[in-house]
Amino acid sequence: MSDPAASSGRITALVRRLRLVDTKFGRNKATYLIQSLLMTVTILVVLLALDAVSQTVLIASLGASAFIAFALPQRYASKPRYLVGGYVVGTLSGCGLSLVATLLVLEGGVDIRTASLVCGALATGLAFLVMTTTDTEHPPAAALALGYVLNSWDGTTIMVVLAGIVSLSAIKELLRPRLMDLV
Repeated sequence: MSDPAASSGRITALVRRLRLVDTKFGRNKATYLIQSLLMTVTILVVLLALDAVSQTVLIASLGASAFIAFALPQRYASKPRYLVGGYVVGTLSGCGLSLVATLLVLEGGVDIRTASLVCGALATGLAFLVMTTTDTEHPPAAALALGYVLNSWDGTTIMVVLAGIVSLSAIKELLRPRLMDLV
């Protein structure tokens, strides 16, 4: 018969070797849970305040940004410059290329699928170029640029998205002294 304690020890060793659980988690369980809850509540407050049920594809990037802000609160990637700056760049790139796609369809006779795909790729590439040259890199904002081209939007959408990232950034900054990097 096998020894249950030995089996348990082998399982524990296997879990450690596979690194299925972050080594810091054992020492900081409460911090992980609290920061996860803070991120959840922050997203809920932002979504409720902005009534962001429409335009879910564009708003979804806020979830990725919230992860960065609350999992890496002390790192440069979660500073307001990157969060808000990246969203401004993504919005300008996406909305600009969305308008180009519309012109290509209406004036250039290009089919909507082709115009959307080409301009979506261009919006993502432009957002990448501008973010990296202006030191405002934020990967979810590149996805936001693509979302603006592939989905309908209006001025309200832009305000909701930008108000969302500003609110998220402000809440994270208020809580930052009490947060630790989890990644």
